Amino acid sequence: MPESIVNNSQVRRDWTVTEVNALFALPFMDLMFQAQTVHRANFPNNQVQVSTLLSIKTGACPEDCKYCPQSARYDTGLEKETLMEVEKVIKAAKDAKATGSTRFCMGAAWKNPKQRDMPYLVEMIKEVKSLGLESCMTLGSLDDHQAQQLSNAGLDYYNHNLDTSPEYYGEIITTRSYQERLDTLDNVRSAGMKVCSGGIVGLGEEGKDRSGLLVQLANMPVQPESVPINKLVKVKGTPLENVDDLDDFEFIKTIAIARILMPKSHVRLSAGREDMSEQTQALCFMAGANSIFYGCKLLTTANPDENSDMRLFNKLGINKEEINFSPYETEKKVDAAIVRHAEKDELFYDATSQL
Repeated sequence: MPESIVNNSQVRRDWTVTEVNALFALPFMDLMFQAQTVHRANFPNNQVQVSTLLSIKTGACPEDCKYCPQSARYDTGLEKETLMEVEKVIKAAKDAKATGSTRFCMGAAWKNPKQRDMPYLVEMIKEVKSLGLESCMTLGSLDDHQAQQLSNAGLDYYNHNLDTSPEYYGEIITTRSYQERLDTLDNVRSAGMKVCSGGIVGLGEEGKDRSGLLVQLANMPVQPESVPINKLVKVKGTPLENVDDLDDFEFIKTIAIARILMPKSHVRLSAGREDMSEQTQALCFMAGANSIFYGCKLLTTANPDENSDMRLFNKLGINKEEINFSPYETEKKVDAAIVRHAEKDELFYDATSQL
């Protein structure tokens, strides 16, 4: 192991694919030891940050991402929904806080938000922040003006994943360029928000593409504060429904190397947990994952429920990371199947219609 390329706390922005390939080639236990050492040098032991993800507008996305059931180009049985009303979003945020989440993430299946959507989004952000929760949104591409509007409203994080390496990207998406994604992240950072950006593995890519993705993320001028690593959830009707499964050990190694390359970032064990054993998830936490999405659904795909996560946390001696909440009205425990509301009524408007 070329240990000279790894410093437990130093943030490097000059990683090469060759160096990262060398990390992937390490014996598994050596890599895990190095990743856990880096993790413990930068974060409290046995703490995991917990977020809830809500789909505030589902389906009918014009993009052609081959993994995504929300693309209008694929027949996945998913019905188009309109933008959720602010009151329902806030109800979901209160439920999320009551069940232990500290960050509330809102996702809309758009190429980019329209200006007419912005007042609703701004109101959602302000209301979520008033509950004492950290706020995050993922809405597609943002120009500099939109990024500043969201920042002015108090948005803490903006999620925009790179998905895969620049070299493999064209095999997965053709309707949005890699540079567009980087430009959005630049706009987010310039507006003063924190960046949440990661990718998906198991798309049929090669090992060098997993290395390339991690290098892109680690070599940003400022590394993302939050790095979600997703394992592909194969959905019938999408072009990737029959792609070969990624080996669990390869996924765990990807988590470990993300921790080594980005020692100060929260590394999120994200999509794909529903099909992971407790042992696989435990190894991901050992590898340096210290953030999860909490709740029964991630946008449109399954996720372990809150009780399952708490049982696993108890087995592993893991505590939920806390933030200082601002006080608000007395809250009660509620059923937390909270992550997507499909109700349609007169308070919705059609955010998918043409201008």
